[in-house]
Amino acid sequence: MSKRGRRKAYYARKVKTATHMLFFRRHRKPGVKGWELRRRLGSDYPKVLSVLDNYLKALDLQVKTVFEVEKPAEKPTPEQLDKARFYIILRGELTPKETKMIGWRIDDLAGLAIAISYIMSKRGKTPRKEVEELLRDKLPGWRVGINIDRYIRYGYLMQDENEQLYLDWRTRAEVDQKALIDILLGVET
Repeated sequence: MSKRGRRKAYYARKVKTATHMLFFRRHRKPGVKGWELRRRLGSDYPKVLSVLDNYLKALDLQVKTVFEVEKPAEKPTPEQLDKARFYIILRGELTPKETKMIGWRIDDLAGLAIAISYIMSKRGKTPRKEVEELLRDKLPGWRVGINIDRYIRYGYLMQDENEQLYLDWRTRAEVDQKALIDILLGVET
């Protein structure tokens, strides 16, 4: 086998392992930490993920990197990548038909968008009561608590012991926050 053929086989095995790690849930949160990928795939795991991402394009999926803190301005360091979490998400936007397939009503999605944008406007943290008051203006009162609990349960929002709401892992992974702000402000992208 040629050197190129061996390298191709090497990456094919690594991509297969990375796919298994990213698709099959082992923890409470889906996705995989960078240090887990490094331990299983080796130090070249970012290259393996890049190859996997190219394969997933045809399926309209992508490998998404979510950093614990803000995304680094420059190329992330190996330490930052080790602490980051990697997910497989949709590459494009959902169509209205696909939105119906996920089982959420349009007003539930609107409530989630309102809650996320309000928390973002308050620098990432706000009392639950404020979000409930805001949503009561837009949704039936009996649905507000149910929806917020659902957003928390599904990982879009997080609540601490002081009933403060924060953006959780799924918002950071699935929601393009800059695009959401642009849409709300009416800025064309």
